Amino acid sequence: MAASRIWTIGYEKVGQADFVAALTAANIKTLIDVREIANSRRAGFSKKSLAAALDEAGIAYIHMKALGTPKAGREAARKGDSKTMRRIFEAKLVEPESQMALAETAELAAKARVCIMCLEHDWRECHRTIVAEHLTDEFGLKPVNLSPEPTR
Repeated sequence: MAASRIWTIGYEKVGQADFVAALTAANIKTLIDVREIANSRRAGFSKKSLAAALDEAGIAYIHMKALGTPKAGREAARKGDSKTMRRIFEAKLVEPESQMALAETAELAAKARVCIMCLEHDWRECHRTIVAEHLTDEFGLKPVNLSPEPTR
């Protein structure tokens, strides 16, 4: 495999412009959205708006719903029950659709710089860490966590 890394990023603390700038600075070629539902109350982070901004910056956008946290897992996370969230999400990741999405992510990462994204700024508090762990264990990809900061 040519690539040995997978980048991760969260948009919680920044606006769309700073988010895209961080991806551009890291030379990311493809952003994989690992939210189950690619909508956001934050301006610029719903699927269509984000995809358009990324396209303008020369970054491909892919939504991989199969790598998103199921509703029950999101509810557990909101309650601060990270053990239940992890158990629910790990169960989802062994499903064939999720396994195919992990393999597709690794295949894309072998060709160009790929970043997985979700909301949380701190990657340690986000399910994308679990996705990255599986990409490490199953495909040898080392995670690099981007932490964009607002410029204003």
